[in-house]
Formats: sequence, C-alpha cells, structure tokens
Amino acid sequence: MGELLSIKVSIANRTYPLRITHEEQEKVLQAAENINKRIKDFEDNYAVKDKQDLLAMSALQFASEAMGASKQEKKASSDQEAIEQIEYLTLLVDEYLAQENSSK
Repeated sequence: MGELLSIKVSIANRTYPLRITHEEQEKVLQAAENINKRIKDFEDNYAVKDKQDLLAMSALQFASEAMGASKQEKKASSDQEAIEQIEYLTLLVDEYLAQENSSK
C-alpha cells in the first residue's frame, strides 16, 4: 500500500476530509463527482430540496445499479460455466463415438 494522501472531497456542499492512497485518488474524486451529478439531476427533476433526501435517493439508485451489475456478472459467470460443461460433454461424446467407429 502506498503513502496516504490527505484530500478533501465535496459532496452535496459539504466537505469531507479523507486519507487515501495515490492509486485511489482518481476513483474517489470521480465517485464524488458522480454523486454530485446524481444529486443535481434529482434536484432538477424533483421537488426535493433537502440534501439528506437527495443523498438517500442517490445512494438507493447507486446501490440498485451495483446490485444489477453484480447479478449480470454472476449470470455471465454461470453462462460461461455452462458453456464449458457443454464443451466438455461434447468432447466426451465425440471421443466415445470415435472409439465406437474405430472398433467396427
């Protein structure tokens, strides 16, 4: 782990001091920017002005998106496992048929 940097991140007009590695810095700043954009979208599209409500709505939306991405990754992994099993079974059947044909 690298040396820790002290940075300040602004979310919903509040500043949060953080200690992070240099490698994390870009991701953290991008995440804060994404949160602020989401809050602004909610402010522009809904009659909600309470920052706490806007933060909660943003958190719920980000969590829902993350859960959807997680399910897609699991499905892709499951699909890949099924493909590998089918390929293995196909190979076994091909080998068996080749042995049967050669013994005739």
